[in-house]
Amino acid sequence: MAGLSLQHPWAFAFGLLGNLISFTTYLAPIPTFYRIYKSKSTEGFQSVPYVVALFSAMLWIFYALIKSNEALLITINAAGCVIETIYIVMYLAYAPKKAKVFTTKILLLLNVGVFGVILLLTLLLSHGEQRVVSLGWVCVAFSVSVFVAPLSIIKRVIQSRSVEYMPFSLSLTLTLSAVVWFLYGLLIKDKYVALPNILGFTFGVVQMGLYVFYMNATPVAGEGKEGKGKLAAAEELPVVVNVSKLAAATPDRSSGAVHVHPVPRSCAAEAAAAAEPEVLVDIPPPPRAVEVAAV
Repeated sequence: MAGLSLQHPWAFAFGLLGNLISFTTYLAPIPTFYRIYKSKSTEGFQSVPYVVALFSAMLWIFYALIKSNEALLITINAAGCVIETIYIVMYLAYAPKKAKVFTTKILLLLNVGVFGVILLLTLLLSHGEQRVVSLGWVCVAFSVSVFVAPLSIIKRVIQSRSVEYMPFSLSLTLTLSAVVWFLYGLLIKDKYVALPNILGFTFGVVQMGLYVFYMNATPVAGEGKEGKGKLAAAEELPVVVNVSKLAAATPDRSSGAVHVHPVPRSCAAEAAAAAEPEVLVDIPPPPRAVEVAAV
């Protein structure tokens, strides 16, 4: 979030660098949405960060138009609007019905309703420099919300002890972006650019710290798909009875148990049985005391 300032060469350089890093930040969720596309499911991913990021980009474009001479601010946030819109459309395409309804509601409430109110109030109730100040503080507030939005993911990581839904690349690029834009705001003395990036840097460091802490941790039972898959596989494991080792069995009517009695055989019969291959038969687990061979 920055503008074009030819009067401050270093600020201009940081603005260009910020554009490159911010563009990379916008592209960071691509692996997430590729995974959604391949699995045809949004799994445990949330839409809130993308809706909030779209809203923030819209606000900064409005701020740049009001303040003027903010070409870099317009370009990066215009790109952000396009990319975030694509993400949201993909999310709606593969999300379950409940998630679709929730995402549509917050999209209409925030990006249409709230943005429309801010637009009207800014144009009707303030003028000149006061309009820039008012809109600047609004941008600060919602830029902070962009960094706060991943808190739900942080909570999930702590509860599940799994970083599956918190990509490290996104946390890293957000942190680098916050540092660059903070330096830019500091150089041009624009507090509306500098302030939110202090919090952005803090949240970015927290997310990277959690990733390092939990990346090799054992997920909580029942939280991960892998654990569920192993449990299902264990439940479906067949029980194989080695019939060549079973003998005639007769039930004990008094206790309901089954006693195994050897069947007398001749030496020739035993030799023939030893020469025959062992036969394994898949049958359901019997409610009898028999010898089984686990596979």
